[in-house]
Amino acid sequence: MDATLARTPLHNTHIALGGRMVPFAGYAMPVQYPAGIRAEHAAVRTAAGLFDVSHMGEFTVRGPQADDLVQYLTVNDVSRVAVGQAQYSALCNERGTILDDLLVYRFADRIVLVVNASNRARDWDWVTRHAAGYDVEISDDSDDIALIALQGPAAQEILAPLTETDLGAIGYYRFAEGYVAAAPATISRTGYTGEDGFELYLPAPAAPAVWNAVTEAGAHHGLIPAGLGARDSLRLEMGYALYGNDLDEDHTALESGLGWIVKLDAGDFIGRAALAAEKERGVTRRLAGVRLTQRGFPRPGYPLVHNGEDVGTVTSGVASPSLGGGIAMGYLPVAAARPGTEVGVRIRGRVIAGVTQRPPFYTEGSIRR
Repeated sequence: MDATLARTPLHNTHIALGGRMVPFAGYAMPVQYPAGIRAEHAAVRTAAGLFDVSHMGEFTVRGPQADDLVQYLTVNDVSRVAVGQAQYSALCNERGTILDDLLVYRFADRIVLVVNASNRARDWDWVTRHAAGYDVEISDDSDDIALIALQGPAAQEILAPLTETDLGAIGYYRFAEGYVAAAPATISRTGYTGEDGFELYLPAPAAPAVWNAVTEAGAHHGLIPAGLGARDSLRLEMGYALYGNDLDEDHTALESGLGWIVKLDAGDFIGRAALAAEKERGVTRRLAGVRLTQRGFPRPGYPLVHNGEDVGTVTSGVASPSLGGGIAMGYLPVAAARPGTEVGVRIRGRVIAGVTQRPPFYTEGSIRR
């Protein structure tokens, strides 16, 4: 493993558990453990899995104009976010294409932006550059915070004995501050798997002890550690986009299917003019889901075929463990992206038949909305 890769506070824990470490967003991260990706995926769908997502970045914004800055930086309407609530949003450039997708957490005295690890340095530069002229204080607290995700239908039952926080009172995209296994924690309920679960934001030094406590509490529930492989198959079954695959600076927020978070009536924000103009004229391509009707594994980069012509490229694809067939996402011309359209994937020179489908592909999850 490359010695220049960053390590999360749980690195030694992953090694002890037999995690297969791979480079990801500049970090050494476990792609899977000895049980294997399919077993980890199944555990999350039926019981629970425990993920280390400490590579994510956390920026804190404080001050009288914190709302004004975040409103200008992000496409969603921050004024609608109450204390104790999280919001999914995106950073766009002036062209309306996506720099990153992120979560916005509103605390009583600050706003926290949770960004993707692969974009952390660029996002920080973007935020600091645009913060000039605003009466705010900003800090990059990423290295001081560990993030553990407990996902699965048994998540609340597993976590409850470790905290006095009323987990039942934490709604979807809500959070509370409390303690978990004696460590101070922000406990949120957002998720990236389609199953119920919690994200635990912790002081970095506390992460190994909390991980071990959750593992012990979940042992008789079927909890197992889960890596990047299962995280990817789980999120793709839900049609959740991944930055660098499905979201990037080559596609606008409207093309990417994020029109529901673009609030053009919320005041000015970076990219608003471009997105308003695009909405007026209409998009020409759109991120779509494709479910194969023949056996095949639709890997990223494979051509998408409609009426005998290559019209797009798979941005994310997997042989779905839950559904028993290939599923994918990719950008298609608007006409081909309509649900129910026959679209194939070219795999090793052969076109494997499929049909477009509006995600999620998997609809049996336990997530509480």
